[in-house]
Amino acid sequence: MPTSRTRAAVIGSGFGGLAAAIRLQAAGFDTVVFEKRDLPGGRAYVYRENGFTFDAGPTVITAPDSLRELFTLAGRSMEDYVELMRVDPFYRLFWPDGYQFDYSDNLAVIEEQIAEKSPRDVEGYKRFLAYSEEVFREGYEKLAHVPFLNWWSMASAAPQLIRLKAYRSVYSMVARYIRDPHLRQLFSFHTLLVGGNPFTTTSIYTLIHCLERKWGVFFPKGGTGALVRALIKIYQELGGTILLNSEVATITTDGARVSGIETANGRRESFDLVVSNADVVHTYDVLLKGASAVGPTRRKLKGMAYSMSLFLIYFGTRKKYPNLLHHNIIFGPRYRELLRDIFQTGRLAKDFSLYLHAPTRSDPSLAPLDCEAFYVLSPVPHLGKAAIDWDIEGPRYADKILELLERDYMPGLRAALVTKRIFTPKDFKVELNAHLGSAFSLEPRLTQSAYFRVHNRDRNLRGLYFVGAGTHPGAGVPGVVNSAKATAGLILADFAHSSEGARLGAREVSYAR
Repeated sequence: MPTSRTRAAVIGSGFGGLAAAIRLQAAGFDTVVFEKRDLPGGRAYVYRENGFTFDAGPTVITAPDSLRELFTLAGRSMEDYVELMRVDPFYRLFWPDGYQFDYSDNLAVIEEQIAEKSPRDVEGYKRFLAYSEEVFREGYEKLAHVPFLNWWSMASAAPQLIRLKAYRSVYSMVARYIRDPHLRQLFSFHTLLVGGNPFTTTSIYTLIHCLERKWGVFFPKGGTGALVRALIKIYQELGGTILLNSEVATITTDGARVSGIETANGRRESFDLVVSNADVVHTYDVLLKGASAVGPTRRKLKGMAYSMSLFLIYFGTRKKYPNLLHHNIIFGPRYRELLRDIFQTGRLAKDFSLYLHAPTRSDPSLAPLDCEAFYVLSPVPHLGKAAIDWDIEGPRYADKILELLERDYMPGLRAALVTKRIFTPKDFKVELNAHLGSAFSLEPRLTQSAYFRVHNRDRNLRGLYFVGAGTHPGAGVPGVVNSAKATAGLILADFAHSSEGARLGAREVSYAR
């Protein structure tokens, strides 16, 4: 087993960082989590204002067993720490022409709604579902927790990826089976939840459809922040340390290996390894600015494509809106063209598509009596695509979104507002150190997936590891939690390991080397 002197620093307390810290602490490492902000969670931050509780980021919890496994490793039961409530239907989807679709895992209900809209697409949907299930088996069950460190690892997976047409986009594969334009949007929008354009994201991400159907969609009682607090609790019960208001300024090095960290307030500590859950570009460009060994990776990252950013409004109302479900997707009048504006031209369009989160539909305790808590999210270009002064445009953009919501979905909204705050691409850059204000790090294209993504272990600087959206397998709660599983397996294999560590490490590394 690692000795008491085997120390691991984890930079960032997002889901990826906490999952890695729990795995390492449970395996016998002495870990310390460094968090820049005053609360843990990273993108899963929590705002509390005027009796309202707002989850800042992830609200769709899928693949609960990936989270449950962390509690099991700690010798605990997840149900003793947090309650995951099933959300059904998963989403209600709205179109400007008045069409609605309630999306769930009830196959009969799904097929009935498809038949009402486009009878010819029922059989096409069945074929799409079969394809999604096959992609899930190959892309998620076999590869999501396996690190890709070299060409051989990629070559080993290539035949299956080619057979599944991973070189095609999500939208093109959906369109291969489904003809109705509304339904094509319905079954391709999921890539936006992990930062990808449905027209360029590899079709491997069609697995999300199967993943949701297989395990369901959940929401933690008390909000996503309650899940973060549960993970913090088991981590601390294992003996782990978390330091808030402790932004890491530098990862120190000794030749070609890491030696420790230095915080912005001058704290210096020595560590045997560092796991970064920080933005990958920020890690290489800022935290490792003096490390010549990582120069090639630093330069490569600058030329890669990054996900869109997000514009968010958190707001509470003294009025309820029962026409909305917990998760609502509101499509704009344009789909392909709007995505082109967001991902390619960088134009801040006058129209928008929205995700509207209404958590009080599942947990009324998140708002005062007879009130509701919401946040609405609009995908927007990142800072490298559009020169937008968000200090000026942010309030204007918020007004336009609230105007649309009031006109079409939430009558009397602005008069019913109790509290409101916005979060812009500039805030992603400043608060979360996100490169270009990107909300999901590297865009999930085929040429930026698996081996082509930032590796879970740096090839040139010993002792440096990565978890989170920028490394394999990518963004989303299941993605970053699985990245921690892949990375922890590498660390357990690289250091003196327990029998369990050796088992995990040998199995996962043998595929990758």
